[in-house]
Amino acid sequence: MFAAITAAQRGQRVLLLERNDRLGKKLLITGKGRCNVTNNCAVDEVLKNTPRNGRFLYSALNACPPEKVIKFFATAGCGLKTERGNRVFPVSDRSQSVLEALQKEMRRSGVEIRTDRVREILTNDGGVSGVRGQNATYSCSWVILATGGLSYPTTGSTGDGYAMAEALGHTIIPAQGSLVPLETEGSDAPDMQGLSLRNADVKLVDVKGKKLFTDFGELLFTHFGVSGPTVLSASAHLKGENCRLVIDLKPSLDESKLDARILRDLERYKNRSMENALTDLLPRSMIPVVLRRLEIDPAMQANSLTRQQRRSLVELLKAFSLTITGKRPVAEAIITSGGVKVGEIDPKTMQSKKVPGLYFAGEIIDCDAYTGGFNLQIAWSTAYAAGMAVEQR
Repeated sequence: MFAAITAAQRGQRVLLLERNDRLGKKLLITGKGRCNVTNNCAVDEVLKNTPRNGRFLYSALNACPPEKVIKFFATAGCGLKTERGNRVFPVSDRSQSVLEALQKEMRRSGVEIRTDRVREILTNDGGVSGVRGQNATYSCSWVILATGGLSYPTTGSTGDGYAMAEALGHTIIPAQGSLVPLETEGSDAPDMQGLSLRNADVKLVDVKGKKLFTDFGELLFTHFGVSGPTVLSASAHLKGENCRLVIDLKPSLDESKLDARILRDLERYKNRSMENALTDLLPRSMIPVVLRRLEIDPAMQANSLTRQQRRSLVELLKAFSLTITGKRPVAEAIITSGGVKVGEIDPKTMQSKKVPGLYFAGEIIDCDAYTGGFNLQIAWSTAYAAGMAVEQR
């Protein structure tokens, strides 16, 4: 939609082909239905939050930075607000407001919209000459392929664009989930299912103990493992097997202060069982898991805890480790990692280096970022670059 608007405002005749019965299905579910439109930050910050092929986006982001996106929606009648972490949402807290703004601008720009599922991009003398859909064939001299990735396939992201690009000679980096929940070994996470930690210090380390990623914020234990913003961002850095997620459950306390805190609790509840003595320190569902890890009998009286056991408790709370067995399926991912190889796309125009008249925008390109509005910003910027570059040939 943004690419269509950009091209139409430059005087191009634009037809938007949508395979779904309505526009914006995926847009409507982003940000838990609120739509995290972008991140109110400088281009450098967007690049820092784009671990995969961020350098490729330099020109597109500078041509259409977050401030330009914010101004576009404000002008289109969708008021925006900035929240924690510079995340930008519509004032209405409804993603529908974002969709309505885009639809309004398409009408104003003269974009024609049809429902059809494109099956093939047609070429003549090596350049784009049209597209073949399920319902009709359309003649054109340029195509912007903005079909998304493989995540949330019920919204239409089923990899159609990958097949079309590959048929025209493009290399497709195998798609996998990025910003996706992680599955963990054993029963510890399932035993704490539903428990949410708001202020956890999270590290992802490889089999050799090398730190791959760190973050601070929310984490959720689930029936299969872990999820939440910190975990989703960590998933983008998962490499190989036997990586571990190491959680500091008490990041505001160093080991000596935590030990002093535990001593106070043990003294206060010295005649209680250990499972009751830790209720001020830990969430209820976590206590049995922690005591099991330490091989401490939950019924043991608090005043019987040895110094070594207390020391082990401190160490566990500062480094609660979970072994990762894999990612959840790509269909559950917020964003797809992989797609059309960036080396085959002009970074200034998003035009294919292989097929004149073929352009790419959004998640179909092998770029992905962390949560916080950065992935939608990539979509806006690449769409703008393509929309500004298309020309009748």
